[in-house]
Amino acid sequence: MKSIFLCGFMGCGKSHTGKLIAKKLEIPFIDLDEYIVKKENRTIPDIFEQSGEPYFRELEGKCLKELGEGCIVATGGGTLINADTAAYANKQGVTVFIDAHFPVCYGRIKDDTNRPLVVNNTREQLYQIFLTRKKIYKAHSKITIKAEGTGNDIANSVIEQVKPLL
Repeated sequence: MKSIFLCGFMGCGKSHTGKLIAKKLEIPFIDLDEYIVKKENRTIPDIFEQSGEPYFRELEGKCLKELGEGCIVATGGGTLINADTAAYANKQGVTVFIDAHFPVCYGRIKDDTNRPLVVNNTREQLYQIFLTRKKIYKAHSKITIKAEGTGNDIANSVIEQVKPLL
């Protein structure tokens, strides 16, 4: 079975939805950010501070390629903005953009000190990043799912649309 790669802006619900999908399909779930933290033995803010964002983005692509097949992967908010990483994900599985409204995302992330982009940008700057990334997520994904309804509603929509492509 191919893997399912969930992408979308920070706070859109990739991890929550991914866990629900994995449980329903009885396959492993991997949060790419958590995988990176364990592999690097340092937090994401530490990686950004010590090695920089370009290093982190390169690391996301490298780590994504280390994951096995047949799993649900919640990618980081910036993982699939890289065209090469997105192409790899699309070749190895199905990419799904979880399309949430900015106010929902912002409400979930605004106080999260573990997100360097949140700590280092204003709400307005984050909104501009959101708008830029949204176009890229759509372009790099095979499927777009509106993040509306409950987590189970979203998970069921993903499964329904992804199954024919697996």
